[in-house]
Amino acid sequence: MQEKDKADMATKNPKKANLLDHHSIKHLLDESVTECFTRCWIFDSGKYIVFNGILQLIIYTMEKNAILFTYPPPGSFNSTGLMVSSKLPRFSDLYTLTIASADPESITAKPPVEFTKSVTKWFTKDGVLVEGLFLKDVEGLVSDHTKESKKSK
Repeated sequence: MQEKDKADMATKNPKKANLLDHHSIKHLLDESVTECFTRCWIFDSGKYIVFNGILQLIIYTMEKNAILFTYPPPGSFNSTGLMVSSKLPRFSDLYTLTIASADPESITAKPPVEFTKSVTKWFTKDGVLVEGLFLKDVEGLVSDHTKESKKSK
């Protein structure tokens, strides 16, 4: 039943961006990545909200491309969470999404994984985000990071 409700919400409230404004496109994609992580990645959303709120100033001043930090998954032997970052250069249609260890100096840090793809793949000509296609790519990147983590053990 929840799946049907989500599908109904997606058709009633499509996410739309101004295709002539790269900030609008990047903001919408970054927002969707964050939503994907809150649904897909296992972490305490209450801690995430407090942790993310405190880090907004740090993110803005020091990690301008970072859009999300997570704690390590519960029951994990990793001592570091993840840092998710994105880039969409001005006058470019290439969006880069990167998943890396929040503390790259940690002994449990894994190599970062990333993809770079054209945003034209994820938007209709009217500026509506085809969220299913985008989330499929994001979930694939999360899966790549998970595989990399298991491969390293």
